[in-house]
Amino acid sequence: MSGIKMARRGALAGGLAAAAALSSVAKSRERKSMYGLIGQMLATPGKRDELLAILAEGTDGMPGCLSYVIAKDPTNADALWITEVWTDKDAHAASLKLPAVRAAIGKARPIIAGFPQHFETEPVVGQGLKV
Repeated sequence: MSGIKMARRGALAGGLAAAAALSSVAKSRERKSMYGLIGQMLATPGKRDELLAILAEGTDGMPGCLSYVIAKDPTNADALWITEVWTDKDAHAASLKLPAVRAAIGKARPIIAGFPQHFETEPVVGQGLKV
């Protein structure tokens, strides 16, 4: 076999190996899609800071939580935005059964006026996230 044919075979084999490796990485990422939530929560008038403090109490030690950010809405004195990133949807669902989270929800419920906006997302990349 000529040197050119051998080189072509080597290049083809290398290309196929690279394609297989990329396919494996892509499938691995597909299986491990992160789960995200972005939601607006309204406090009863004048209770936003109290609501924020209650929600902050229940955010420690949530397995699978990669990011949990509570932000004040600068245009609405009663609104909070909560942005969450989880390893997957099941981790988020499991967090709602944790005693600390259940206690925070129970304590906050009387001063929650509503959830006017709620979005599910599939986070891909972000500062501090392991992808």
